[in-house]
Amino acid sequence: MDTKTTYFPTLRHIREASEVLKGISTVTPLMPSFTYSKRFNSNILLKREDLQQVRSYKIRGAYNEINSLSREQRRSGIVCASAGNHAQGVAFACAKLKIKGFIFMPAPTPKQKVEQVRMFGEDQVEIILVGDTFDDAYKAAMAECEVTGRTFVHPFDSEKIIEGQATVGLEIIEQAQEPIDYVFVPIGGGGLASGLSSVFQVLSPRTKIIGVEPEGAPAMKTSIDNNVNSTLDAIDKFIDGAAVKRVGDRNFEICRELLHDVITVPEGKVCQTILELYNCDAIVVEPAGAMTLAALDTYSDEIKGKNVVCVVSGSNNDITRTAEIKERALLYGGLKHYFIIRFPQRAGALRDFLDTILGPTDDITHFQYSKRTSREDGPAVVGIEIGKKEHLEPLIERMKIGNFFGEYLNENPNLFEFLI
Repeated sequence: MDTKTTYFPTLRHIREASEVLKGISTVTPLMPSFTYSKRFNSNILLKREDLQQVRSYKIRGAYNEINSLSREQRRSGIVCASAGNHAQGVAFACAKLKIKGFIFMPAPTPKQKVEQVRMFGEDQVEIILVGDTFDDAYKAAMAECEVTGRTFVHPFDSEKIIEGQATVGLEIIEQAQEPIDYVFVPIGGGGLASGLSSVFQVLSPRTKIIGVEPEGAPAMKTSIDNNVNSTLDAIDKFIDGAAVKRVGDRNFEICRELLHDVITVPEGKVCQTILELYNCDAIVVEPAGAMTLAALDTYSDEIKGKNVVCVVSGSNNDITRTAEIKERALLYGGLKHYFIIRFPQRAGALRDFLDTILGPTDDITHFQYSKRTSREDGPAVVGIEIGKKEHLEPLIERMKIGNFFGEYLNENPNLFEFLI
């Protein structure tokens, strides 16, 4: 059952949160992006929350919430569930305020995020890895609270959390030198979007706030479309900082009222943006941190000549994910393709394939083959990276003419999932 709320954060409470956070969270820069401004013929500004001490905006809400606890609540300790960034904010607050914290994280959480939580929390936190998703960790954390009576610090569905995250919006308005036409804000559970949109509703009501979600986890968009907070049956967990099955009830009520639009971006497009930010601007972001810039294509016509802010929400990316990020980017861009190739069982068949089938900019990046001497041909799984996506059809045609073509695997999810 949904918890209906009429709660909207007030400017007074948000300014109080800003005072609490002085000396704790960084007033992050609002920086112009030459690359994206030129591409979209707009004034694109980046709110660099990736430059926070814990490398995401989550420190704002976490510290604001924990700092508000009573003496008895502090003595008992706190519990949280997080895919990584909220956990780091909670860990930092626990160490700063000397409060014991029990932090539940999904087992697949990147190792880098787990180590960061341990570093920020020092001897004040205990990390429990459980389940596959945030929702699994959340259930385990709530069970812990029921048994121990400890206070649960929610990652997004809490008034103090929302008010803390709202300080991002307050800073943007104070830093902007011209009126802002659009703000693109990432959405996971909705804490940042609900807080930021509340600030703009009061101080800059003409600004259009665009929420951005992963295509594989559109919990807020689905809920707004249904006009009721809805739980997704399944999600793509790749954008771990924004992949939740259900947004917060308070967050849903606020976002339904105040967001101009909620759009989704494909995970592959996000991966392209991560690589682009690194190669062009030397900015390192996590998948959730790249979502707003990945979404600009959707609004390319509307934002021409406008002042646009994109919130870069975090940079807690594990370097071991780079290969997967590149793979997803190439697949999304139509530059990486997998096939079953049928090689004739004769000497020189592979050489013929290389000489007559591959184009001058084609490259084999995956090859798995087992010779079957009792058959006329032997199948191999081959991954090919092409120079331009337009080269795919001619490549397939050459394979068919040469009797090498077996099956195109990119369109066969049952087989393809084993390759990436």
